[in-house]
Amino acid sequence: MKPRAVILSLSSDYGCQVQMSNFPELLEMLSTFELGYWQLVSSGDMPQDYDVAIIEGAVTTDEQVALLEKVRSIASCVIAIGACAVTGGVPALASGGPVRGQLKDVYGSGSSKVGIGARKPEPIKHYIEVDFSIPGCPIEPAELSRTLQRALRALTDNPERQSMCGECKTAENICMWTQNVPCLGLIARSGCNAKCVSRGRACTACRGIAHDANLASAFAFADSMGCPPEEFDALLKIYNAMSDQELRKEAVGKIAAQEVAS
Repeated sequence: MKPRAVILSLSSDYGCQVQMSNFPELLEMLSTFELGYWQLVSSGDMPQDYDVAIIEGAVTTDEQVALLEKVRSIASCVIAIGACAVTGGVPALASGGPVRGQLKDVYGSGSSKVGIGARKPEPIKHYIEVDFSIPGCPIEPAELSRTLQRALRALTDNPERQSMCGECKTAENICMWTQNVPCLGLIARSGCNAKCVSRGRACTACRGIAHDANLASAFAFADSMGCPPEEFDALLKIYNAMSDQELRKEAVGKIAAQEVAS
């Protein structure tokens, strides 16, 4: 009997689900599952029983927290897909200030109606245990396929650990820093074959911060290249506002202290 899977979204732009719908191998990949619900393409209700839950989006409301807790109590395997679900992504940029104040700035007098149960945006792992995480904005098709196969075989997660710079060298890209363009590849998690840099764009670390990243050295290097710590951190916050916050503050503080001492 095939395991039953559901695909749902919290707060996001549905980009990862759209990416899934564009996979040429989608039908073959999903043929190993019984797809009981897919929020992007389904109009019915979620089934009461399923084995695997694939979740896109950041957590931004009490209702979503309750949904996650229910999903976790049912599914034997939870897979977070995309930057929003894994690190908080772009929604987490709003995590730095009072939620009510931000809602009022956007919706004015109507904020009391749309802000019921609102929370600061956070990744799924802050509320429930996640078995597999697939980062990126959007996700990589091959990575999703590998993860689903690992889930089917009851294997554990096996995330990329190295930084993006190695993939850039393999792709024979010219380093963005030599062109005076700040790039986060030196601390970004690898796994996308350096797509952005290969197409002439600096890495934005949408896949998160690499496990082996040396943030203090990265901030110091960026500063030596004319990119101040505050500017480098602002670039990092686009997808990683909630990632390694203390380490980032410490790195910025060290450089500031060194500049004062000199």
